[in-house]
Amino acid sequence: MKSKTFFAFIGPSVFMMFLFIALPLVSVFIQSFQITQPVMQQLEVETCTPGFITQTCVTELKTVPVIGDDGKIQTTTRWVGLQSYRNVLQMDKVWNALGSGQFREILQIDFWKALRFTLMFTLLTLPLVIGVGLLIALTVNNAAKAFRGPVIFISLLPFIITPVIGSLSIYWLFVGDGILTAMMEQWTGTNISMFAQAWTIELLMYFYRVWHVAPFAFVIFYAGLQTVNMDTLESAVIDGASRWERLRHVIIPHLMPLIVFIALIHLMDCYRVFDEIIGFRSQAHVISLQWLTVDFLTPDDAGNRAIARASASAMLTMIGIVLLLILPLRRTWRDHKGGAH
Repeated sequence: MKSKTFFAFIGPSVFMMFLFIALPLVSVFIQSFQITQPVMQQLEVETCTPGFITQTCVTELKTVPVIGDDGKIQTTTRWVGLQSYRNVLQMDKVWNALGSGQFREILQIDFWKALRFTLMFTLLTLPLVIGVGLLIALTVNNAAKAFRGPVIFISLLPFIITPVIGSLSIYWLFVGDGILTAMMEQWTGTNISMFAQAWTIELLMYFYRVWHVAPFAFVIFYAGLQTVNMDTLESAVIDGASRWERLRHVIIPHLMPLIVFIALIHLMDCYRVFDEIIGFRSQAHVISLQWLTVDFLTPDDAGNRAIARASASAMLTMIGIVLLLILPLRRTWRDHKGGAH
């Protein structure tokens, strides 16, 4: 392919990535080192009580924002270095907690509380998604052809449902007098509140994520199973290899590039977990890094948004994603170099 033809094909994609990914990312990076605040002024404000004869007026000195000619509040931006990152991480409280041995106090800080859940959610669901997806793929691949179509259709239903709708469906099943909660209460004879503590909420989130994403892994693995070398499998059977040995030494090595691919997608997606927090309404007990960033951007009672802290939180989230992707990317790179030789 000629160079001009090649650049004509990739040019629009590169331009759109630069416009909608690179530029916003650079903007967020710069904003994480700045603080934008409204310009304030002090004015004498007179307030009077109702009435005519007994009316009393009081003059107070109040600090109010300056309104520009365009009717908007005037703001000023200044560079503050790493101050926004310090505000998010609150390392002074972390060091005090470590020095006093009160490790639980660290998890009372919003960022570290969100980081703990985000990491556990990402790393615990990864092997479950891969394992369940592979199990479904093996089951369907070994099933009779007449049953494969309906089983594939039913297995894909959780993945078709949008994340918010899916999480709300699980929430309604367990919240209050939900169907499954009522059944468990009748079976145990005790009152059950699944959303009154953090650990039960997290268990439901883990269950929902595996239920929702495992069909994606199943489709990828099922396609990969169609390319397994049957001669190799037959040779393993003749050599007396058990089903587990065939799976371990033939099928899984063949599917390893797909396993790495699913791991990459899952790590990037799960580390940005947000829909579950909204769907399960868990903000009082469980929060994620993505939710924390959105919370910083939510206007307070005065209409102000913590853009600097939101930018710092977003950059820290991105750094976490990069760190998680290093190992699978290194393996992919080694496999690529090995294949090239």
